Amino acid sequence: MESYVVGVDVGTASVRAGLFDLQGNRRAIATEPIQIHRPQPDYAEQSSEDIWRAVGVVVRRIVQEASVPPETVIGIGFDATCSLVVLDRADRPLSVSPTGDPRWNIIMWMDHRATREAEEINAGGYEVLRYVGGVISPEMETPKLLWLKRHLPAVFESAGKFFDLADFLVYRSTGNNIRSVCTKVCKWTYLAHESRWDMHYLRALGIESILEAGRAGDAIRPLGESAGKLTREAANHLGLTERTQVAVGIIDAHAGTVGLLGAVWSGQPRPELAQLERAMALIGGTSSCLMALSREARFVPGVWGPYYGAVLPEMWMNEGGQSAAGALIDYTLQHHAQYATLEAQAQAEGISVYEVANRLIDKMSAGLPFPALLTRWLHVYPDHYGNRSPYGDPYSRGIVDGLTLDTSPESLALLYYATLQALAYNIRDVLRALREAGYHIDQIYATGGSIRNRYWLQEHADATGCRVIINREPEAVLLGGAVLGAVAAGAYSDMPSAMHAMSRPERVVEPNPATAEYHAVRFEIFREMYQQHLERRRRMARFI
Repeated sequence: MESYVVGVDVGTASVRAGLFDLQGNRRAIATEPIQIHRPQPDYAEQSSEDIWRAVGVVVRRIVQEASVPPETVIGIGFDATCSLVVLDRADRPLSVSPTGDPRWNIIMWMDHRATREAEEINAGGYEVLRYVGGVISPEMETPKLLWLKRHLPAVFESAGKFFDLADFLVYRSTGNNIRSVCTKVCKWTYLAHESRWDMHYLRALGIESILEAGRAGDAIRPLGESAGKLTREAANHLGLTERTQVAVGIIDAHAGTVGLLGAVWSGQPRPELAQLERAMALIGGTSSCLMALSREARFVPGVWGPYYGAVLPEMWMNEGGQSAAGALIDYTLQHHAQYATLEAQAQAEGISVYEVANRLIDKMSAGLPFPALLTRWLHVYPDHYGNRSPYGDPYSRGIVDGLTLDTSPESLALLYYATLQALAYNIRDVLRALREAGYHIDQIYATGGSIRNRYWLQEHADATGCRVIINREPEAVLLGGAVLGAVAAGAYSDMPSAMHAMSRPERVVEPNPATAEYHAVRFEIFREMYQQHLERRRRMARFI
């Protein structure tokens, strides 16, 4: 009887699950929306009970859709956003919300309430900050924990457990209070290469009590291990059996890296870790993450890491990204006077609104040497929600240079196109920082909804000068979770073997060399725009 594995991905607005065989062929997929609560600006909260409900819905649905016996599902892997979950000492949700409502017991990854705490931490010059690119983000957990201690001290003191969301799902599934090296290294400042916490840092923040009585876990385990089998309650909730092995959890973008980078070894007899150092994983969505692996620690200012064991047990990882990627494209379209026109056309023709804009670009660029010339007078700097990397600047903001009074559909298409290019230039800026630190990346393995957008693909190849590779399995994040489930269940001896067997490339987008000089000039302007923005902020700072 054939065996199967499940990957579960808890994203920003939905939970998804995919059922895969052990060769990486997807047999079923399901999605269920989850709630987001925004009690005030810069706050974003969720409910662990709502998320667990949705996990049960999607896992039961894929097993039923694929018509496979539950006992054939041998492993399951959970990934999630880096959101902070708080439970009381009886494992009940404990409110992190100014409303006091216990439903809202998760501070989401994109919640920026802890920006001031992050600033104070960064001003402290702590040694451990070397391992987060020199600058900690309010998206990470220690600033959030410091915020809780200061603003909701009763919640901080009475909390029985603090989790990264992926670790919460593992705990809810197995009853075992273990945590992942991935989550703890990347978001909690755990030093996995030395198997220790920086106690000076935690004491300076006054949050060292998180390490008492299992509040931050009883053990920290590497990726590829089993965290245990499903409890009876969890098996019933998921429609599986108590024999299913649960993998140690992983952050969502890191699962995408696992699902993508096995394709580097396609056609080769065995995986060689050195080959990963020429590739970068791009996991796109509301935000985007850019993941690079190396066999040695590389310190890259403004780029998170280096993190030991965050994706593969024997390798370091650096993580760049964009706080608003898909969200910025949607914002650009939706806040233009002609959005309703494009949306109506998309519905009438059964295509996406992005493709409507792309067709306008096709029409306007007819006769030009290449379409990107359309934007030569229009420049966008895309930090509308701050800069995650390579500057680690949450106060950075977006800029548009070249606006006119034109309100035609064509003007919207141009602004959309310039925004695609701006996002690609931000990735080029991250690549610049990585290369200055010793990386030699010339391939980008991409996943996410944007890979269905032909102009997004070509501009990212042209603007970065890298080949952009699309894998056979577009749902790389789900596949990454399934890879972990397969290794936890013993179907493969280690993660590289499973990645090699379950992932392969399908399509390559080559950069157009004719665009290289044009994009080089626009990239210079792009970097100048940030420096000009910093100077304006400096001059206005005395009025705060």
